Amino acid sequence: MDGGRLRQRNLSAVLSRVHRRGGMTRADLTRELGLNRSTIGDLVIALADAGWVTEVDDAPRLGAGRPSPRVVATDDRLVIAVNPELDAVEVGLVALGGRVLERVRVPAAQPTVEDAVAIAASTARDLAERNPRSRVVAAVAAVPGLVRSDDGLVRVAPHLGWREQPFGTLLAEALGVPATAVNDAQSGCQAELAFGAGSGTRSMVYLNGGASGIGGGIVMDGRLLQGRDGHAGELGHLGIDTDGPRCACGARGCLEAMVDRRAVVRELGLEHPDDAELATAIAESRDHALGALLTAQFGSLRAGLRSIATALNPEMVILGGYLATLWTVVSESERHNALSDALPAVAADLRIEIAALGANRLLIGAAERAWEPLLDDPLGTNGN
Repeated sequence: MDGGRLRQRNLSAVLSRVHRRGGMTRADLTRELGLNRSTIGDLVIALADAGWVTEVDDAPRLGAGRPSPRVVATDDRLVIAVNPELDAVEVGLVALGGRVLERVRVPAAQPTVEDAVAIAASTARDLAERNPRSRVVAAVAAVPGLVRSDDGLVRVAPHLGWREQPFGTLLAEALGVPATAVNDAQSGCQAELAFGAGSGTRSMVYLNGGASGIGGGIVMDGRLLQGRDGHAGELGHLGIDTDGPRCACGARGCLEAMVDRRAVVRELGLEHPDDAELATAIAESRDHALGALLTAQFGSLRAGLRSIATALNPEMVILGGYLATLWTVVSESERHNALSDALPAVAADLRIEIAALGANRLLIGAAERAWEPLLDDPLGTNGN
């Protein structure tokens, strides 16, 4: 490996660790990367000169002497993350370290592609104006549908009614920065793996319940599975009951048709609630019909979890969005018995957790796609 490529790799290693850990001291970087102190110092200075990092004296003091400065990411560069949903378009400014500086939710009933692009562009401009010292370097949309991995083409987002839409290209034209689109549940999975409940996990499944149904992400050997065209993880279309309700995909009894957030929203008489509002309304309700609906949906979720455990044998399953709410509102005994009819060998040590990143998870995960090439070559000649 030539010297230039080696230096690029070392710069990437330093910045990537600062990004994933929320900051590290020079001493910790030296130990973890196996480089000498002067090399680490040179790399940190180069990244600081380029505006990627700064050093702060907030590391805890251990023993005698002055503590090593902690290297942290700056907010000089930001990514616009967009999540178009059935009832709203969310837009956020995401910095390195998985930090969402601002997030705005704009209600919109089944937005068209043009609606979503216009809302995203207008909101992004407002957010950028409120953060004039930072520069937006890219945009990524987390879309509830099948998104082709190589070019971000939305093949189909059934609940939104989108088909063969170049959403990333349209977003790039509207914002004037590189942009693409990714699957929303895979974004949530990526975020929880990097910064949330799945941090350090080698195998996990993420299930996200949103206004547009249920999506998933699968991690094996520490890597997100993409599948041939990037569509792996569509676990919302696991077959639960062949005599069940018709799903948006056309089949009957899919998991997302059986565990339907919209049915709960209708029962509560709400309009366009976010996850927190829906969770509060469920907790405060004394409606017996709602209780029966939640019990039936939890039974279907159990069936889905059993199939996932048997087919994939992950270390953990992380539930996000409405599925996290459903998991928390049922009784402790129901949670304890969620995998009671699964194969004992696969269920014994399987942990089921709720997403740790809350409402920010999809935006954080979407931004990860934009950070990847920048982290790989932070001092490149791409104008970044």
